[in-house]
Amino acid sequence: MECIVANGSKQYIVKEGDIIDIEKIPGEVGARAKLEDVVLAKKDDDVLIGKPLLKNSYVEAEIIDQYKSKKIVVFKKKRRKGYSKKLGHRQNYTKIKIDRINIGEE
Repeated sequence: MECIVANGSKQYIVKEGDIIDIEKIPGEVGARAKLEDVVLAKKDDDVLIGKPLLKNSYVEAEIIDQYKSKKIVVFKKKRRKGYSKKLGHRQNYTKIKIDRINIGEE
């Protein structure tokens, strides 16, 4: 069974047992997480498409790690004007392991 789960501004194709990195969700390491924004589900040859989401569907996962990504340097400069600006950004991520996919019929 596969499904597409929305988190933040991204969508992920997941199966049971997958380990994925998603935008930060609250919770301690080892805690359970429930992702309820299931957009599409596929079981064998049967495909369920949400409008926009599947009702009573969710994905259960275990939080493995909370971490920050590598730093991205943003540098702005206007030549001959004496203007330059340097910023850095580190995005927060959560590493989760998909344990169970529960699909409710629409």
